[in-house]
Amino acid sequence: MSPPTNDSAPESERGIEPADRAAEAVPEDHPAGAGAADAQAPGPVAGDVADEVTNESADERRVAAVRRLSASGRRWRAAQLTFCASALAVALTAGAIVVGALQDDGGAATFAAAPAGVSPQLLSGADLDASITSLQAHLRAQPKDFGGWSTLGLAYIEQARTKGDPSRYPQAQQALARSLALRPDNDPALAGLAALAAARHDFTGALKYADQALKQNPYSERALASRIDALVELGRYEEASKAADTADSRRPGVPVFTRYAYVSELSGDAQTARRVLEQALDSATTRGDVTYVATALGQLAWNQGDYKSALTFYARALAADDTYLPALEGRARTQAAQGDRAAAISGMEQVVERYPLPQPLVELGELYEARGEDGDAQKARDQYALVNAWVSLARANGVNADLDTALAAADHGDKAAALKAARAEWDRRHTVHTADALAWALHVNGRDAEALPYAREATATGYRNASFLYHRGMIERATGHEKEAGASLEAALDLNPGFSPLGTTEARKALEAGK
Repeated sequence: MSPPTNDSAPESERGIEPADRAAEAVPEDHPAGAGAADAQAPGPVAGDVADEVTNESADERRVAAVRRLSASGRRWRAAQLTFCASALAVALTAGAIVVGALQDDGGAATFAAAPAGVSPQLLSGADLDASITSLQAHLRAQPKDFGGWSTLGLAYIEQARTKGDPSRYPQAQQALARSLALRPDNDPALAGLAALAAARHDFTGALKYADQALKQNPYSERALASRIDALVELGRYEEASKAADTADSRRPGVPVFTRYAYVSELSGDAQTARRVLEQALDSATTRGDVTYVATALGQLAWNQGDYKSALTFYARALAADDTYLPALEGRARTQAAQGDRAAAISGMEQVVERYPLPQPLVELGELYEARGEDGDAQKARDQYALVNAWVSLARANGVNADLDTALAAADHGDKAAALKAARAEWDRRHTVHTADALAWALHVNGRDAEALPYAREATATGYRNASFLYHRGMIERATGHEKEAGASLEAALDLNPGFSPLGTTEARKALEAGK
């Protein structure tokens, strides 16, 4: 069921792809030649995957995480600090526990072994943790199963994404490296490395590994999807559009449809994006696919200010999986846009209690600021401080977090650090998202003349994003372009009048002041 073709062409972070797409079958005639060293991620390839992940090192990093929180100089409420430290530290300790069964050489396995040739379809939704346990037991019994190692690596990537747990990434890297050591150039492991690189925001590496995987298996769904992601995130939109066409011709299905839709949205064609996503939802057969696609439709509707449709799609996603983080976050964001602040705060609190990631932390902080009750200012500061803690954890596990730093710090942190991070990200890749982040970081540092070209570049592809339009309008106003500023700010509020708890208020104030 191919979507309509379209020569349109970025930042994905818009949902979590279902894990049942976790790996590809290896063709029977798959070559096992040399060359694994170039494709293989750094890290040990001999011995158990958990050799370098011990409880002691995890404890040390947990203490460091708590110290970083304490060093922020904030007045933490005791209960809040206890919970948040625990939520952040779980990413440091759980990895050692999860792989412990593989590390322990003594005693019998405590879990029933998985059947030979473990299916990636086991790795879906609530079954993910149990499936990892089965994979571990299977690999203890069959340590030379290169396909099992690649599937385990992809399972760790999925856990990192669904649980906000960057400590999984080094374990994924080691599992994928083990797979390549056993079978050089096997395409599931190469495609896994592409997915891992993308998750760490190393999009150049993601493109390299995707191309290597496709050289071995041109029909690898995972590699085809990762190649589109990498090109989008590198700002190579025309190539991304062609890659989406190629992927659609080879492996039409939910992973390709959702990426095809995103490329269309980024070119300004939201109508095609919605049509393709609706086709994808109609073709979805698994709970994970339904959740993923319905959430993407909710996000698209919210971006266009269609809050009723957004809530309908989020409800459908949560009916399939009521724990799905992006849908819970999207629902709370939409409730805030509709003016239901109490429901929005309650919902976003539930999100950050489970997974304290930068975007929901910032959104919750801004909701507190907008409410303005006693203690809300401190609550907001607590959320912004936790962003810094998450960024530190992410970087310690190989994730490039400069874009997260730039976006959060520009409004709620160290403005100089925001600009430094935005420049670093722009040096790596030129996308509409990095252009917007750099423009806004320059603006908050009082460098509006430098900011204006980047603000205009952020909207140059036709991508309709109210935050981008708001940023452009404020920068145009600061540089004396009053007419253009009014048009940009009005466009932001017309498109999505509830795009931000604080930004919408500032946009209206600026419009009123310009009259």
